[in-house]
Amino acid sequence: MQELRPNYKKIFEDIIIKKCPERLAEFNYYFQKENLTIMDVIDLNDKIFGLTDKDTLNFNQQHKSYDRETILQILAYQDKEKLNNIQLANHFNLSRNTVAKWRKLYIKSMST
Repeated sequence: MQELRPNYKKIFEDIIIKKCPERLAEFNYYFQKENLTIMDVIDLNDKIFGLTDKDTLNFNQQHKSYDRETILQILAYQDKEKLNNIQLANHFNLSRNTVAKWRKLYIKSMST
């Protein structure tokens, strides 16, 4: 069964072509990839739209979702950079409780 995911690559290509075509070369790295990861989508979104007002940030934060692969990448980043849960949460704009929950779920399951 094929997983139904939005074609983020096409979505972001269309956004860049319409909103800022002069920056297309800046994003070639992403468009040459076969599939975009959730981390790529977050990076692209930040680079294209930048920071917005507080209400928009809060709304977007409530609607984020992460797959297992992305969570493991975030936790690997934490280990690599030797960050505590609060620092990691601030870096990725997450709740420290979310980070603690992920560590409990995924680090424990990886060690068993």
